[in-house]
Amino acid sequence: MKDKKNNSRRSFLDKGLKIGLATVAGGVIAAKVLGESDEGEMVELMSTDGTLIQVPVSEVEEVPETSDYNVREGYANRKFVMVVDLAKCRNALKCQESCNKNHYITGDNAWLKVYKMQEEKDTAPYWMPMMCQHCDQPACVTVCPVDATFKRKDGIVSIDNERCIGCRFCMAACPYSTRVFNWSEPNQEFLMNDANHMAEHSPDHLGHPSIKGTVDKCDFCPHMIDQGEMPHCVTSCPNDVFSFGDKYEDVVTNGSGESVKLSKLLEDRAGYRYMESLGTQPSVFYLPPVERSDAFEDGLEHYKEFESVTKPTAP
Repeated sequence: MKDKKNNSRRSFLDKGLKIGLATVAGGVIAAKVLGESDEGEMVELMSTDGTLIQVPVSEVEEVPETSDYNVREGYANRKFVMVVDLAKCRNALKCQESCNKNHYITGDNAWLKVYKMQEEKDTAPYWMPMMCQHCDQPACVTVCPVDATFKRKDGIVSIDNERCIGCRFCMAACPYSTRVFNWSEPNQEFLMNDANHMAEHSPDHLGHPSIKGTVDKCDFCPHMIDQGEMPHCVTSCPNDVFSFGDKYEDVVTNGSGESVKLSKLLEDRAGYRYMESLGTQPSVFYLPPVERSDAFEDGLEHYKEFESVTKPTAP
């Protein structure tokens, strides 16, 4: 998912104008050492607009290796999406357990919930995982007065807990009710024994403890994507309910490592987006709960703990 190879770059200053050396596939397009001149040894470089220019070697300096990745900007030319196969969900809740554990969530503040769904008493019930939909037109971003909620270039909608003032406008604006508020201390004292987890709270340290008085939600596990890994819910589900991938590459992969073409999967399985008529353009797609291999009753035991949670309206 991520090219971890950083390109070494050169830059130089000529009459106050800084020009970066063009690179492609990790290599320099042009860097030819020329002869001597009145200014000393010269080097021929190609500017970013494709023009070959000659500059003194003394004006060329190494720029430290850096990554183009910025946690608030995300990955350019990527569009992360998730597909949830409702026909495979049996409410095992391993997705929720893994999400809670790896994001240090406790109590009722789970970012991912599984709801019992049934359109009417005469139709078949089914289980529906619900998390932040990471909309392309997110209402939560629009209403945030301090830019704490933001949308990245790769489609991920995230929260900067250092900026969040707890106004909860984003919670009111979200039509999916997937955000939670830390009314009290998150009760994560067990982390005090692990110094590696007590990092500064900011988007640069996603996946770390929550903060009292701020909003939390599913973040698509960008700290895992940064390592070339899948979100925790995807890899922990024993039934391959979740698939994750890049919409631009048109491929999604489930927890077993099986990859399929996204467009074909959605076409063949009648994929849809929850409450699509709202125009929020979610990045989470659902496959209808048809031809289920497991009985709905198999998951009822896990559901008892969450019967008091208000479920969303069925699509």
